[in-house]
Amino acid sequence: MQQKTIISAGKIAAGLGMVAMIVYGHAKGPDPRHTGAPGDMTCAMAGCHVGTPLNGGGGNVVLATSAGTTYTPGQKQTITITINDPVAKVYGFQLTARIDKPDPVLGQAGDFTAGTQQIVLCDLGDLKPNGKLCPANESVQFIEHSSPFKTNTISVTWTAPATNVGTVTLYVAANAANGNTTETGDHIYTTQLTLCPVLNSGPGNPVISANGVQSAGGFNAKAGVTPGTWLEIFGSNFAAASCVWQGADFSGSTAPTSLGGVKVTIDGKDAYVDYVSSGQVNVLVPDGIGLGSGVPLVLSNPAGQTTPYPLQTAAIAPALLAPAQAPFSVNGKQYVVAQLPDASFTGMPGRAAKPGDTLTVYGIGFGPVTPQTPAGTIAPAFTSLATNMSFVFNQIPATVLYGGLAPGFVGLYQFNIKVPNLSPGDYQIKLIGAPLNQTVFLTVGQ
Repeated sequence: MQQKTIISAGKIAAGLGMVAMIVYGHAKGPDPRHTGAPGDMTCAMAGCHVGTPLNGGGGNVVLATSAGTTYTPGQKQTITITINDPVAKVYGFQLTARIDKPDPVLGQAGDFTAGTQQIVLCDLGDLKPNGKLCPANESVQFIEHSSPFKTNTISVTWTAPATNVGTVTLYVAANAANGNTTETGDHIYTTQLTLCPVLNSGPGNPVISANGVQSAGGFNAKAGVTPGTWLEIFGSNFAAASCVWQGADFSGSTAPTSLGGVKVTIDGKDAYVDYVSSGQVNVLVPDGIGLGSGVPLVLSNPAGQTTPYPLQTAAIAPALLAPAQAPFSVNGKQYVVAQLPDASFTGMPGRAAKPGDTLTVYGIGFGPVTPQTPAGTIAPAFTSLATNMSFVFNQIPATVLYGGLAPGFVGLYQFNIKVPNLSPGDYQIKLIGAPLNQTVFLTVGQ
């Protein structure tokens, strides 16, 4: 671990006036701005600890808070730092909290309180005054160890900003040290966690706009509603800030049903919340809802809840990824997103697919798969679509090499399709055995 040195000099009037320098070295945290946050380095980058690449020690560092991935303005919460490393004997850290907009480099978020074996430094290296904030000219705070910890779990006290400042990101650099008092052999890990503000009240109850619920627009806004598909909800007074789910929001492989204090139920069952903002919320429809007309959707937050919004639901509601922007929309004609194995896109004017190419296209709303994978869970490596369906180019069938959920994603379907031997031109992509309520094309060349 890095050694900080305090030097005391005193003139000793002895003999010829020899001056002695007494040097006292002790293991303390690094100087400010070694967290890996915007504008910061890490000890591995600065050369404080050498020999192992950043995040290359075979372990990791994990951030968690007593409020999950949220904060309530003005309230204290506990941040827990867990450092996992196969060989470490002692542990250290430096943590900072930044306002994401407009300036994450200088935007201090909230206030740290030093605990046992901890200090809080201001941006120029001064100790933060007890009970006060850092001076305005060095307002960014860094809480760190003042002596090495023998435990790999460290708790930090943080008070959130007094008002809603939008999302706040915590950045930490952790040292899993071998305890040999040198700069070699230690492992430095970094991570970050974004916190979404939650307000106890708002400007008014949330309201869903007329015709304010649709299927995911990048696929087909009019595809319909079915278990396991994606919906976009539009209105007002939904959330305090724009937030997207992150890994810490998941419970194992199951997606969150609340984000930034926002929840959505469909037919009384919790939907999975992927994105929230003041005027839009994106959710995945849960399993077990009723099928037919008048199925209620209700959005709630700390200020209240919406009037139930009636949905028309169906057993399946397929849609293919086909954004209504260039280059996938040309002269009023919609082209499906088609991806080659090298991750490049093809199948649109100017970038034609070729006969024999294996293309990957993506969809939503295609219904159950085998093995059964509940809505809202991360898809396993291999599934097979339960619905018996096939792809055709105009009327010419294509070979489907894979059809199921996209591995590692939530609610996304993947189809690997081999382009038939076709002459150059635009071909409408159709489904046989499933109702595709959209007109999309793919360009084939030579």
